[in-house]
Amino acid sequence: MTISPSSANTAADQLAVIDALYRFAAGIDQRDQRLLASSLAENAVSDFRPAAAKAGFEYPVIEGRDVIVTALTAALAALDTTHSVSNPRVTIDGATARLDALVEAQHVSRADPARHYLMKNRYDVELARAGDGWVITRTTVDNVWRSGDIAVLSGI
Repeated sequence: MTISPSSANTAADQLAVIDALYRFAAGIDQRDQRLLASSLAENAVSDFRPAAAKAGFEYPVIEGRDVIVTALTAALAALDTTHSVSNPRVTIDGATARLDALVEAQHVSRADPARHYLMKNRYDVELARAGDGWVITRTTVDNVWRSGDIAVLSGI
């Protein structure tokens, strides 16, 4: 099979779009603020409200790369997390893209590793081209299902 240059660029862009979400997840899980920041546009918006509402609590919309990095780092400081991304679907339109993916997020209390909260979330991600790669401009997270001890998310 021969891949034309235009389809090769599309495939490379699709992988680069998905990589932005991988950097986001890995930055959280590895407590790597630089990696997390690399996934986000300067004016990025993170909206966890749909998922939070289903879990029974409120979480504000977070705006700005530095604010998002600081807020997520602080909110998850008492937890060990693992985020697994699956079923990514990418649509590219010039210098913008959309990504829909499922993300399973395990949250484990660092103080008591027997306590956890597991969530399967649908991520609706908007991205912009940034040089050779892509950065997230907006993420909306909705919950599909959840199990475990919700108090873990509060660091309790």
